[in-house]
Amino acid sequence: MPTLNEDIHNRPGQYLVSEASGMRSREQGIIASGSGVLKAGAVLGMVTASSKLVPYDPAGVDGSETAVGILFEGCDATSADVRRTYTVRDAEVHAEMLTFADGTTDNEKSTAMTALAARGIIGR
Repeated sequence: MPTLNEDIHNRPGQYLVSEASGMRSREQGIIASGSGVLKAGAVLGMVTASSKLVPYDPAGVDGSETAVGILFEGCDATSADVRRTYTVRDAEVHAEMLTFADGTTDNEKSTAMTALAARGIIGR
């Protein structure tokens, strides 16, 4: 019998504990080309000049240094922009299931979680 290899850490909405009724907690946005392969639960920033989403970058100076949401479903935005759903407000999330860029410190993660809490996204 063949072995099934499923990436259990890339299921849409896997990080959610609860969210507002209907689609109130979610919006769609454009993940900017060059963002690479992102998994569900990736913390996102938004480039101010383009309003495109990118991985949260605490060292950024273009808007990406402020966490604005969490990617609902994985995507590959290595070579092209991709439209995806992301959690933007009124939700509870499993904080340990969120993903950050390699090298993001605990203090930087805490700053991101504070920014998300201001939007009504609460880590548990």
